[in-house]
Amino acid sequence: MKSIPPTDIAARPARDRILATAHRLFYQEGLRATGIDRLIAESGVTKVTFYRHFPSKNDLILAYLAQRHSLWMGWFRAALARRDGPAALADAMREWFASDDFRGCAFINGAGEMPAEPAVMDAARRHKAEMRQAIAERLPEGPGKAEMAEMLSLAVDGAIVRAQLDGQPDAALAALELLIGKLVW
Repeated sequence: MKSIPPTDIAARPARDRILATAHRLFYQEGLRATGIDRLIAESGVTKVTFYRHFPSKNDLILAYLAQRHSLWMGWFRAALARRDGPAALADAMREWFASDDFRGCAFINGAGEMPAEPAVMDAARRHKAEMRQAIAERLPEGPGKAEMAEMLSLAVDGAIVRAQLDGQPDAALAALELLIGKLVW
């Protein structure tokens, strides 16, 4: 789950360059910390071009979150599909935590940065609901499946935050694996 390298952005249309630059900067540095002037400079567009595509920073933030959701969910579903059994979830998280640009969950981070922005909070809720659904799809049929998916998605969110805070995901992954081992997959 990597951002588009800056060298691959130059040949893209202006809107795509802006969005790719925002994806990298928003994820690495934060929604509020990344200014419009920097986004414009690093994406190589004029202010007029920027505002033609994104009338406000919030419009760009929502486009970034929609793109991040699509990319991350595609990766997550594929990562789960490459694995079998109870270890699939922890192994998928291990893969993501080991990536060079891991900085936690863009949706948890965004909700923390902009809790008074309803559209950001809605995007985060939708993302977490789809993540929970992807987990549920991997669980065996039976009573309590929805509750187990809820519990596992909450544990994944906790592991993400712990891995981000510690900078060392081992403890977060060990706790997630312990929980998964206690559940019927």
